[in-house]
Amino acid sequence: MQIFSVSLMAPSVIAASATLQKPVDSDKAMEFAAKLHAPLSPNAKYKTKQQKRWGTIGFMIVIHCLTLIALLPKFWSFQGFAAMLILYWVTACLGVTLGYHRLLSHRAFAVPKWLERVFATCGALSCQHGPIDWVGLHRHHHTFSDTEADHHNSNKGFWWSHMGWMFQPIPAMNAVPRLSGDLNKDPYYRWLNKYFLVLQFPLGVMLYWIGELSGTNGWGVVLWGIFLRLVLVYHVTWLVNSATHCWGSVVYESGDSSRNNAWVAALTFGEGWHNNHHAFPNSARQGLHRGQIDLTWQHIRLLRALGLARKIRLPAAS
Repeated sequence: MQIFSVSLMAPSVIAASATLQKPVDSDKAMEFAAKLHAPLSPNAKYKTKQQKRWGTIGFMIVIHCLTLIALLPKFWSFQGFAAMLILYWVTACLGVTLGYHRLLSHRAFAVPKWLERVFATCGALSCQHGPIDWVGLHRHHHTFSDTEADHHNSNKGFWWSHMGWMFQPIPAMNAVPRLSGDLNKDPYYRWLNKYFLVLQFPLGVMLYWIGELSGTNGWGVVLWGIFLRLVLVYHVTWLVNSATHCWGSVVYESGDSSRNNAWVAALTFGEGWHNNHHAFPNSARQGLHRGQIDLTWQHIRLLRALGLARKIRLPAAS
């Protein structure tokens, strides 16, 4: 079976692992996780974050309430809708799927350092943790996918894997410094990891200014461009943890319950081809089969055409 066209197999494209990758066996998962979660040296550059459970709950309540306010007719404007759509693409596609996920978490391709930092900053604007924490937690998920050690283990139900896990203590946070060692070395990523929430303030000022300058309600543009957009990006990202471990087709024996889900792929720029991804996690392309549209992969192809992407990893044809 030919799983993708090999027309891009040029010097800038390298084969990812040709064999399927699977998570740690469930009977060994907790033992291995205990080692990853062990205390760090006092001299470590990155200190494990202490989770503020009620802070997370309060934050989620506030932004969901502000999203409902944004939907009031008096806050509607074309400018606000356009701001939401543009920032949805910037944060969900360039930031999360391309930047945090395929570039930083899996090193599925490489770009110049300045551009890598741009994509990481777009990811930070999604308010889904800074790059060090996001990458560490994601690598932890792949290591223990759907075992007891997996922090959003889908075997615990849709609600748990979608967002319920965030409202409980997260032992996986203790493993982040070890799993994100490549990012810990970069002082910009350490700064971004600490201050990612602050980025929303200059963005809010800019959106308010655009709204007022264009003759509409500045606060409406802020509500649509920040709060409504954050909630949309949150939930479509979380659908990859929940829906694509519940519904869809299975092509590869990936060792977990990951599935390929077309409607999640449509919402997430190609991330819904999740069974493919768990089988070949370091592949830059996730839509491996005919008809599997992967918009993030098209962005990577464009970067390559511009001479900005190299070392693009793809599964070997089989």
